[in-house]
Amino acid sequence: MFEDIPVDVSPMYEGERIRAANMFVELAGPKSRGAELVQVEEKVEDGKVEIMGPELDAMQEGDIHPLGILVEIQGEHLEKELEGVIERRTHELCNYIKGFMHLNQRDAIWCRVSKEALEAGFKLEHLAKTLAILFKEEFPLIESIAVTIMTEPATVEEFVSKANEEYQTRDARARELSDEDVDVFYGCVMCQSFAPTHVCVVTPDRTALCGAINWFDCRAAAKMDPEGPIFEVEKGDLIDNIKGEYTNVNAVVNEKSQGTVERVFLHSVFEYPHTSCGCFEAVAFYIPELDGIGIVDRDFNGETPLGIPFSAMAGQCSGGKQVEGFTGLSLEYMRSPKFLQADGAFERIVWLPKEIKDAVEDYIPEDIRDKIPTEEDGTTLKEIRSFLEEKGHPILERIKTSQAEVPEEELIVEEEALEEGGEIEMEDVPMAPVAYAPELTVPSSGGVKIIFKNAKVYAEKVIIKKK
Repeated sequence: MFEDIPVDVSPMYEGERIRAANMFVELAGPKSRGAELVQVEEKVEDGKVEIMGPELDAMQEGDIHPLGILVEIQGEHLEKELEGVIERRTHELCNYIKGFMHLNQRDAIWCRVSKEALEAGFKLEHLAKTLAILFKEEFPLIESIAVTIMTEPATVEEFVSKANEEYQTRDARARELSDEDVDVFYGCVMCQSFAPTHVCVVTPDRTALCGAINWFDCRAAAKMDPEGPIFEVEKGDLIDNIKGEYTNVNAVVNEKSQGTVERVFLHSVFEYPHTSCGCFEAVAFYIPELDGIGIVDRDFNGETPLGIPFSAMAGQCSGGKQVEGFTGLSLEYMRSPKFLQADGAFERIVWLPKEIKDAVEDYIPEDIRDKIPTEEDGTTLKEIRSFLEEKGHPILERIKTSQAEVPEEELIVEEEALEEGGEIEMEDVPMAPVAYAPELTVPSSGGVKIIFKNAKVYAEKVIIKKK
């Protein structure tokens, strides 16, 4: 089937990572432009492959080029609502190719070609041919398929604009339903090759973390391929409507995560947040000093208020980990009426990049819209706090109320004699409710460190007094 392809094609290569040292070229990604799009057409020339722009053998080692992947399909029983479902499988099928790495989705794709693949004679033409074969094999409904690969900058730019229009049309349709309108949610384990314990729960109010699959897409996918990576999840009994916790959702996530994840809150970053894969569009992260939540997406190149860029933050919470205070999310979820509702929704947001703010501006309540700072207003905690105070952000009242609840003397901790590097667990340390941190290291007198792990840290500073 793949006799004309100069490299191996197999699911065994799906988790392959191509590091910079082994990379020939990079396609799309954070330093360029790119998108992928599947479209159902009435007539398609089966097997047609077209390359618009430079081929791999015309590129130089270390180059970064834009990339567009257009897959046109035709079939008697193919419906337009299947486009997003089939399109999402581009990620999986591209990674079957040895020496080709595909990350993310939609207009956030990031691909690399290895030096070994180039030496073996691999070209983008082979990528297109392989995708045509695999898509027809995976989806018998496809009768004809044509694949176009674009690397010419102007062509890719035009293609990305067209693709974004299609994405927006799909997303708008999904906003018609809410979680209460349906009896079933959907689970997706498509990313388990990279994140073995990640189970994405997709609901009408919570689009998949990748942003590429909504509830309608999942319903179509589960009907078309009942044994595939997208499956029905009956909600079960409602445990907490605000946090978004359901008995059977917990049970299914526990089973599909190999027993790693026992509980999931769909609408909170605290206690039991949704696991994160690696394809998420953005990360919501807790800022303990402000008792607020920040949002950062993969297109933001600067440092976040935590002092680290998106890439470092993503590395901490991706891979299927459930990390309290962090959760991956799609930008479409920020348009949902249930967006982090358990945490205060937009009234708890104290920082986000301007590009995100502009994209979801119409969904931010008008009375809070101008009170949320972006990188243009500040990136350090001091700058952000000054902005929040100047604008009268509601988070300030929250902090003030919390500080008033506990007398100042309760902030004093009697430290027992500890050796260098000793630890005092959180339950032994009373504090006033001001902030929260999953892990906080506090220097004490004598060089001893007091370490609070996985605990609620409520004070901006701790007063340590030797016995």
